Amino acid sequence: MRKKWKIVALLAAVILAVLVVPVVVRQVRPLERRQLEGVELSEVSYREVRFRNEAEGLDLAGMLLVPEGEGPFPAAVIIHGSGTSRRDNPWYLTLGQHLQQRGIVVLLPDKRGSEQSQGDWRTSSFEQLAGDALAAVDFLKQQDEVALSQIGIVGMSQGGHIAPLAAERAKEDVAFVVNVVGGAVPMRQALLYEEDHNLRQMGVVPGVSKAVAYLSTTYLVHVGQSEFWEAIGNYDPLPHWRRLDVPALVLYGEQDTNVDTAINAARLRALEKPNVEVAVFAGSGHALQDPPEAGKRILRADALNRISDFIQASDSAEAQTAEGS
Repeated sequence: MRKKWKIVALLAAVILAVLVVPVVVRQVRPLERRQLEGVELSEVSYREVRFRNEAEGLDLAGMLLVPEGEGPFPAAVIIHGSGTSRRDNPWYLTLGQHLQQRGIVVLLPDKRGSEQSQGDWRTSSFEQLAGDALAAVDFLKQQDEVALSQIGIVGMSQGGHIAPLAAERAKEDVAFVVNVVGGAVPMRQALLYEEDHNLRQMGVVPGVSKAVAYLSTTYLVHVGQSEFWEAIGNYDPLPHWRRLDVPALVLYGEQDTNVDTAINAARLRALEKPNVEVAVFAGSGHALQDPPEAGKRILRADALNRISDFIQASDSAEAQTAEGS
């Protein structure tokens, strides 16, 4: 009975917040949305692949992008961000094609429950999604084009939360980790920040936006999407970063409104781990897109080059890390 009344009170608070917000919204012009340019699916050379998460009995699918020339090549498994994945998403395709052109094999899986992969991400924990990434690593280990000592994980957005967990479980099978704008704070804290900034972009006064964001996220976690948030809500990636012993690169956009760049970057730097490198790109948001004065690319060139250079150097960097441990 007590739980029922807590839910009723919470619903009432959310309804009140919805009624109050229009009163405190400032008169602002609609946000100007730039049309960003990225790689289209028709421009990508890939082959269809299928692999299996044996632990859960799931058949997974994806696209394998192989460079031209003779291998073996370094290789990267991409871990998708939140929601359903689509093969025509230009953000992932832009990174995938860049890495392929720089001599890196890329496995871009269909997230479980998306495209041709079985399962349901909505009821899956990050442990389970990390298991899918490890199944992809196992698949890459069987490919003749892949250098076994240079297989790594690239987590994008929410996939960056999962990347250190997957790498820790993979042990010696993973040589590097890249986190592209993924948070390093607990998931509920990340959700609160994002909701707050979504409201601010709508024109809600900052102080009120934070209060309403707290109410809306509490409703989402306990009522609206309770099953999903029960699976991932308490996850904190920082302990996995603390235990990570392979080279890692973390990239953030200075103007990100999905991820609190200042807090996340500071949290990782405070670990004082020489194998974890954090880079912040001025003028970019969550997509690491070109700043307005620089162009319209959905993923800026210097960020792409930073990632590919890091992966290419991962074999020697891992050896140095092993010697120093």
